Amino acid sequence: MKIGMNMLLWTNHVTEQHFDIVETLKKTGYDGIELFLGEGDLKHYTKLGKHFSSINMGVTAVGALSPEQNIASPDKKTREAGLERLKWTIDMAEAANVEVICGPFHSTFALFTRQPPTLQEKQWSNEMLYKAAEYAQKANIVLTPEAVNRFECYLYNTMADLGSMVQEVNHPNLGAMFDTHHANIEEKSQGQAIRTIAPHLKHVHISENDRGTPGSGQVHWDEVFAALKEIKYDGWLTIEAFSTIIPEFANAINVWRDYSPSEEIYTKGLKLIQEGMGIK
Repeated sequence: MKIGMNMLLWTNHVTEQHFDIVETLKKTGYDGIELFLGEGDLKHYTKLGKHFSSINMGVTAVGALSPEQNIASPDKKTREAGLERLKWTIDMAEAANVEVICGPFHSTFALFTRQPPTLQEKQWSNEMLYKAAEYAQKANIVLTPEAVNRFECYLYNTMADLGSMVQEVNHPNLGAMFDTHHANIEEKSQGQAIRTIAPHLKHVHISENDRGTPGSGQVHWDEVFAALKEIKYDGWLTIEAFSTIIPEFANAINVWRDYSPSEEIYTKGLKLIQEGMGIK
């Protein structure tokens, strides 16, 4: 099991100017970082990958689709554009030595039809996810789509729904992720949700109910860590928290205030995970 920190607390595009932050995270005790793959090219991500490897920092990543790339769309060209975007994301991830790509890329974030999800929409999405997983297999990368709360997504909100999707796609390079923030909204029990998704669980986001410092809010952390230990989870535990540093990105995810100081988030958050999982 490894502990990571999502760089979205500071930036949605990691460059050399953020290397000092990564060095600080390493000294604090982190095993790796998580990048948002939104812009850049192979040269850029190859450079990042080489640097992070040189300091022995692992890398995971977040991917996303625009409305013009929605793989759950009834429009075939839109779905195909989404598959091309997922392939681009995998290419950039491979260059950066990424192990896992997570995110709500089963559809487009915050895009709604004003209707419940249909079986056809899920089938369209599954078809493209299978093709993306086939592509990811060549890069030895695992895709972990994310169930997101009802205010940000309508296609997949719970671990029960997400597990059904992973079973339908049925590919070794496609698993599932669990996010404590979304589960705090959608699930009846954090522990039961983790047990439900256990057979497919490949990535975990540690995120407080208000996206601030883990352990400072309403998430039932004892229940979370007990369940993770019960299922013998051994993947990444990555802290995800947000700020208003980048206004465009903050606006896109409805962040209107800073919830906790960044240093508090990554220091106290690390301690919470270490204590919760019994890591010395």
